Amino acid sequence: MKNKIVWFDFGGVLSPPIDELFDIYFEKTGIPSPVLKDAMHKVASHMGLETLSPIENALITEADWGKALREIIHQHYPDVNTSKARLEQFGEQWFSQVEPNLEMVNEFRRLKENGVTVGILTNNVIEWEPYWKNMLGLDGIADYIVDSCKERRRKPEPEFFYIAEQYSGYSPEQSILIDDLLVNCESAAKRGWSTVHFKNCQQALSDLQTLINI
Repeated sequence: MKNKIVWFDFGGVLSPPIDELFDIYFEKTGIPSPVLKDAMHKVASHMGLETLSPIENALITEADWGKALREIIHQHYPDVNTSKARLEQFGEQWFSQVEPNLEMVNEFRRLKENGVTVGILTNNVIEWEPYWKNMLGLDGIADYIVDSCKERRRKPEPEFFYIAEQYSGYSPEQSILIDDLLVNCESAAKRGWSTVHFKNCQQALSDLQTLINI
């Protein structure tokens, strides 16, 4: 299967589900998930952007983003105590004590061992890179890592998939995306990629098996 490349999403595929990550953060900080999600949305909407675009496209620093989150929470949710939250160093606290999705990480390694080209296609943040890469332990195994914060493009923008094609040298017809967000899969499919919409490990691995028979 050297004529195929499998791109794994990070958040929600190689990592635990996003909602689970919000719950873990609540346990660390006491900030309820709906409050934090709303603050993220408000910070972005004030810039005319999608929820995480400001930091995933490196348009704002982690420190400034965290400061804006804190101000929004204080303004709109004055009863929420943010004293335990290191919002200005968000990534370090967000990823602490978080374990990867080992079943999908092991599949990543298995594909690589069987000669399949594998990559990580992620919407992510410059300052978070040491934490999520350390969590996965795939930095020396992945053939390619394409990160939105370095390209100033993000899923589901078609240009981001084009950038992945340029880095890897694989055509859309040779490219497979595993992603937990349907909108990302739909965008990739419009470019001619094969996709696996990740809902759970068993389903995703079964769907992948139909595309790559190893």
